Amino acid sequence: MMKSVIERSNRRTFLGLIASVISIAAIAPSGASFGAEQSSPALQTITSAQLAQRLREKNFVLVNVHVPYEGEISGTDVFIPFDQIGQNLDLLPADKSAEIVLYCRSGRMSEIAGNELSAIGYTNVSHLAGGMIDWAASGNEVLRRR
Repeated sequence: MMKSVIERSNRRTFLGLIASVISIAAIAPSGASFGAEQSSPALQTITSAQLAQRLREKNFVLVNVHVPYEGEISGTDVFIPFDQIGQNLDLLPADKSAEIVLYCRSGRMSEIAGNELSAIGYTNVSHLAGGMIDWAASGNEVLRRR
């Protein structure tokens, strides 16, 4: 008899704990990080058409993060390997609100580098969806200088 009372008590405690966790999860904002004062800004994604338009009045830093070298978009300001972006901040604007556009061959490396820059505190970072593959497929030229 005593064993069944203890089991029921443990079951109620367990169910109460589960209900509390569910309640907290339900009221917490999506993507909330407890203990963090503010999350880093989200990386923006731009299309080849948007980049082509923006290159006409270029007022941003264009960064090729692809390794190894497989070409470049005209107007590229700097080449930084995607996995070394955090170690090469001296090649980027000191102003973390400056506009930076990253690209690579397919978009994956630039997404990784962009997320790292956002986590470091850069607030105006975007990357080219589909990278140089989409850029070329959209009728734009990929230069091969190396």
